[in-house]
Amino acid sequence: MEIQQFLGLLIFLFVFTAGFWLMLFLLTFVVPYWLTGSWIEQWKESRATKKK
Repeated sequence: MEIQQFLGLLIFLFVFTAGFWLMLFLLTFVVPYWLTGSWIEQWKESRATKKK
């Protein structure tokens, strides 16, 4: 294996693992946080509408 092939493999592995961890972070923290916040806002809005 030449040095250029090795560097290409390292770059590919870095990009692949960075993408994997980013998707894992987004699916386990950001998306549930966003959905929960959206649900709470809708609940508060509907509660305020019912009080009026």
